[in-house]
Amino acid sequence: MPAKADPAKQREFCETTLYPLMHLAKTGKAALLFLDASHFVMGCDFLGYVYGKARRLVKTYSGRKRYNVLGALNFVSKKVTTITNETYITSLEICALLEKLTLEYAGKPIHLVLDNARYQKCSIVTKMAQELNIHLVYIPPYSPNLIERLWKHVKNKLRTKYYDQFDAFQQKIDAIVNDTDKSDKTIIDRLIGEKVQLFDVPVPSPAHTHPLTATAHLPPAA
Repeated sequence: MPAKADPAKQREFCETTLYPLMHLAKTGKAALLFLDASHFVMGCDFLGYVYGKARRLVKTYSGRKRYNVLGALNFVSKKVTTITNETYITSLEICALLEKLTLEYAGKPIHLVLDNARYQKCSIVTKMAQELNIHLVYIPPYSPNLIERLWKHVKNKLRTKYYDQFDAFQQKIDAIVNDTDKSDKTIIDRLIGEKVQLFDVPVPSPAHTHPLTATAHLPPAA
């Protein structure tokens, strides 16, 4: 458990905001997406491996090139909308993704769940979200974001092969991400659903038994 996590705030957030938004999204009345960035470093984390009784040497990439993927995962369809680059993810990339989401989900309210990273909570981002009528839903500090499970899935798939060309490395990442709502949807549905990791042990009550029936305190447009 993260030392600075607040279990009470996490549970309150889930019961009053997140669970009702999940229910709203499943009824088709709004789009609920989880936003986060992942940084894939070729030649560092993804070297490939071989199981066997005899010792084998596996070649590694000699450089350290990074592929950044900023993604917004649709809670219902599991489709991921992305902005990618090889430099850094900043508020500019966040704004570009907001514009992309507005076009993709035109005519439907958008609720975007994200953490409190400074470049995601700055005035540039909040102002654009307000102009585009996108509701920014910031999770309590040090709380898990469901899209993190997707990045773990992508990294597990990457570790099954050695890459000696950065282009091939990028293409494989893109292919895995693009498959989340297609051939991999069954897997992603199991990884990302209504079950959210909480750090407390609640006392059973009707509210806990039926969280999706709780009254939603939806955030205003940020």
